[in-house]
Order: sequence, then C-alpha cells, then structure tokens
Amino acid sequence: MEQKANRFLETEPVGTLMRKYGVPCVISLLVAALYNIVDQIFIANASYLGSYGNAANTVVFPLTVVALAVAVMIGDGACASVSILLGSGKKDDAGKTIGNAVVLSAAAGIAVTTVYLLFSDRILALFGGTVNAETFRQSRQYFFWITLGIPFYMFGQAMNPVIRSDGSPKFAMVSTLAGAAFNIVFDPILIYGLRWGMMGAAVATILGQVITAVLAVWYLGHLKAVRLTGHSFRLDGRLIRRFLPLGLTSLLSQLSLVAAMAAINNMIRKYGALDPVFSQTDFAQIPMAVVGIVMKFFQIVISVAVGMAAGCIPVAGYNIGAGRRDRARSLFLLLLKCEAVLGLAALAVVELFPKQLIALFGASNESVHYTDFALRSFRIYLCMMPLATVNKGTFIYLQAIGKAFASTMISMIREVVFGVGFALLLPLFFGLDGVLFSMPVSDLLTFVIAAFVIRATLRELSVPMIGESGVTVCSGLEI
Repeated sequence: MEQKANRFLETEPVGTLMRKYGVPCVISLLVAALYNIVDQIFIANASYLGSYGNAANTVVFPLTVVALAVAVMIGDGACASVSILLGSGKKDDAGKTIGNAVVLSAAAGIAVTTVYLLFSDRILALFGGTVNAETFRQSRQYFFWITLGIPFYMFGQAMNPVIRSDGSPKFAMVSTLAGAAFNIVFDPILIYGLRWGMMGAAVATILGQVITAVLAVWYLGHLKAVRLTGHSFRLDGRLIRRFLPLGLTSLLSQLSLVAAMAAINNMIRKYGALDPVFSQTDFAQIPMAVVGIVMKFFQIVISVAVGMAAGCIPVAGYNIGAGRRDRARSLFLLLLKCEAVLGLAALAVVELFPKQLIALFGASNESVHYTDFALRSFRIYLCMMPLATVNKGTFIYLQAIGKAFASTMISMIREVVFGVGFALLLPLFFGLDGVLFSMPVSDLLTFVIAAFVIRATLRELSVPMIGESGVTVCSGLEI
C-alpha cells in the first residue's frame, strides 16, 4: 500500500475543510456562470442589441451548457475517483486517472465544436432561435464565435475539479477568476467601443476561456499529490470505467437542464404567439429574453449551491476511501443546512428586489410589457429556491460518496420527468404562466423524493465501516 497523500482531509474538522474547499469552488463556479451573465448584461444595455440580443443569448446558452455537461462529467468524475484513490493510498492510479481525463476532455472539445459548426442552423432552430428574424440573425452570429472557443472552455472546466482534487482549490479559483476578468474588461470594449455586437460578446468570452485553459495546462505540470508521466496519458479502460460513472450525474444533470430549456424555449415561442401582447412582432422576443434573464439569476444561485457541494467531493471521497463514514455524515448534514440557508436568502432577494434585478438587464430600454412579465416571472419561477438548492446539494453529495445510481436517478426525475414534463404539460392549461410554474412544481415534488433518500443515506453513514481502509466496499464502489 502506497503512503497516503492529502492526509489532512481525514484529520481536520469538516467545517474547516468545507470552507477551505467550498469557498474557492463557489467562486470558481460563480465566475464560470458569470461569463454568460456578464455578456447578457452588456448586451442588454447596448441600445442597438436590446431584447433581441437578450433573446439570442437565451437561445445559445443551453448549447454552452451541453459542452459544460460533457466537461463536468469528465472533471467531476475524475475528481471523485482521484480523491477516493488518494484516500486509499493509490497514487499511481490517481495520476493515470488525471492523465486520462486530460485526453478525454481535449478530444471531447474538438468533437462538440465540429458538431456545432456542421449543424448550427438546425441546432439554433431546435432551441427556439426562429422566434423572429432578428433574433435568429443575432443567434447565428453569437453561436458561431462561441463555438470556436468551446475546446478551451471544456478543457478549463474539466480540469477545474481535477485541480481541486489535487488539494489546490485556490488555484482552481484563481484560474477561473483570471479568465472572467479578461471577459469583463473586453466586453464593454468590443460591444460599446468597437460595436462588434454579438460577435464582440463572444470574442471577449473566448479570450477569458483561453486564459483559464492555459493556467490549467501549467498546473498539470506542477501537481502536488501525484506526478504525471507519458504513461499517464495512455487511455486505460479500467480507470475510465471507474471515473466516468462518477461524473454521470453531472452530465445528466446538465443535459437534462438543456432538455428543459429547449422545452421551455419552444413553449414560450408557441404560447407567446397566442398571447394578445406577445403575438405582436415587436414584442415576440420579450418572453424568451425575460425567462433567459430569470434563468441566469437562478444559475447564479445554483452555482453557489453546486460549489458548496462540489467543494465537498474531495473531502467526502477521501474519507469514504479511508473508511471514515462518521466524517462523511457530519459533512453531509452541514452541507444540507448551508444549502437551505442559501435558498432562503436567494428567495428573499427575488421577492423583495425584483425591479432592481430586472434593471441590471436593460429594462429601461424596453416596453412596460417587458417589465410586467419580468416581475411575474421572477416571483413565480423562483419561489421554491430553498428546495432547489437542497435538491442540488443532495444530488452532488451522493455522487461524491460513490452513490452514482441514486444520484443519477433523482437528478433525472427532477430534470427530465418533472422539468421537461411540466414545461410541456402546464402551458396547456395556463399558457405562458404554465411555463413559469413548471419550475417550482418540479422542485417541490423532487424534494419529497430527495427527503427519503437523505434519510436513508444518513442512516447508512451512521453504521461504521468494517475492515481496513482501502479494501472495503462502499456504496457499490469497490476501492
């Protein structure tokens, strides 16, 4: 048995470790989410783009999530596997896992870019880009340039959790912050100064993504817990079969979110055309633009929720690998409390300050119909955020302790069965408001299911593990 690396994960208080890993992870994911949100804020406040640009951004956003889904499957899966392997003292396999993740993320980035370039018009139509001619024109321009940066985006996002698993959450945070800083600096220059429009927003984003990817490459040559060699980058089916299932929840969670967004966008287009106001050509893009903005705020909150949970992955995985179920249980309870507090705080902001949130996205340049629909959307769509944050934290923590199947099933029920199902069903009875109600109804029903799983998991973690650390079987994952 090799000597363990990152031994402190088994000895320091779980609260301290959650802060150490969770805060940088939250900041990293917040910054990643702000890439698209910052673009939308600058786009919305450019008078020559306005709600058409906002609608175009909403159309393209799910397509960036598809790329993110593949990246986090590789990165989160590798992070969980590496953490468990290090907890078991298997440093050689941990290094090979990182090397395999590098190769897979680079190949996946090229593959996604190729598909997007070949089928761009069909893909944009599938996500509601044909709501009117101007929205489609701006969507095509934004999507083309965003697609060119996909390989850098996917590589940086995949390596971020890998870097955390090596015990460097602060570097992971800094690399993402550096990319975001470039994006924020260049957005106003290219959109307002040079008036490059949607292309300018996309190019600024790409520049930031390149910076993050370059910093990730540098770090791979300076890993602390393991050392990469040429042999590390040879694809190993045994290791890939071990770590990819651990990232499956992350993949399906993101992909099912994309399916829900596609359903929502198309229902907005369909039922907006039946609305007495939004059936008018000049206002047709407003519902799509507004719902996109609401989803972006939700993305900020969920980024914090995911960040707190993802920050627990190395800690939980290491302690499960080391046979310390008691510490994994304490960490889970602490995470659930933090997720609930986050959701309540976000709900208070939405209910008390919706006008201020809307103002960030150029409401002053739009009609009264834009503002009225935005107020209604914020208050209905996001009214169950405390349950949404607890649900999300549960999905990810189950993944971290090796319960990939349970995590995947609950996530799929939330995003596909409920998220897509209610987005298609409720508008039949409530029109556009049905689209808005689909979110809180889905989160409420998911929480009912998650509560039973949480209880069972806490009970299981209360039972001490038998046998030596590193040779036990935990939750179906053999160490």
